[in-house]
Amino acid sequence: IQTNLDYSSEADMAQKFRVSLALQPLATALFANSPFTEGKPNGYLSYRSHIWSDTDPHRTGMIPFVFEDGFGYERYVDYMLDVPMYFVFRDGKYIDAAGLSFRDFLDGKLSALPGEKPRQADWWDHLSTAFPEVRLKSFLEMRGADGGPWNRICALPALWVGLLYDQGALDAAWDMVKHWSMDEREALRNAVPKLGLDAPIHGGKTLRDIAPEVLAIARAGLASRGALNSSGDNETGFLGPLDDIVASGTVPAQRLLDLYHGEWAGDLSRVYEESF
Repeated sequence: IQTNLDYSSEADMAQKFRVSLALQPLATALFANSPFTEGKPNGYLSYRSHIWSDTDPHRTGMIPFVFEDGFGYERYVDYMLDVPMYFVFRDGKYIDAAGLSFRDFLDGKLSALPGEKPRQADWWDHLSTAFPEVRLKSFLEMRGADGGPWNRICALPALWVGLLYDQGALDAAWDMVKHWSMDEREALRNAVPKLGLDAPIHGGKTLRDIAPEVLAIARAGLASRGALNSSGDNETGFLGPLDDIVASGTVPAQRLLDLYHGEWAGDLSRVYEESF
């Protein structure tokens, strides 16, 4: 599942992009829920996340330039211009443009459509063909989490809204991750599909070590927003499922594996009862 969140300015986008990209592996760990393939354990807690790490590196990953000084809209546009194209949609048909350059398209030199320049819709289509851990459009798209049962669905936006929609929380989250190196962020992303909360991070810690602090920051951010339901409760209650995961130290995929090897006796059909 994904969460899409707004930004108010280029500077706000850059800070939110950096925080959410650095902490995206934590969301992957907390929501890891894909440990089975073809009826048996696959060796991963989030096989979905692993698959993305084995996809075209030109359009996936932790896009380290986001953390460079001066990052903004123009730098992301440059990145997208270098992402190889997939297609152009014309008159109800998809025209194969696999591997071709959008820069050439801008110059009217696209071999699939000689002499034709892109329309606005072509750019929006092209933006949708990159799949980094966080994707920039007219909003920021958080792409790190597996799906799961309904009682965890609201936990994902609660986590990110709490971290990103309150300036104090956003600053606190940035203070936590700003010293992580490019290599540390990349290693964390590569480790988390298998290791979950045990994936190592900066300073000899693991995600398990920082998860309580991240949830505390998100909780403070939600409380500061002061958005209340009809009963007068704020949004912090939506973090409850994540509190349980962190307190137990067991991510959803590990619970499913425990059931598979125990109570289910290898009968994976039982997963459908668990998921719903």
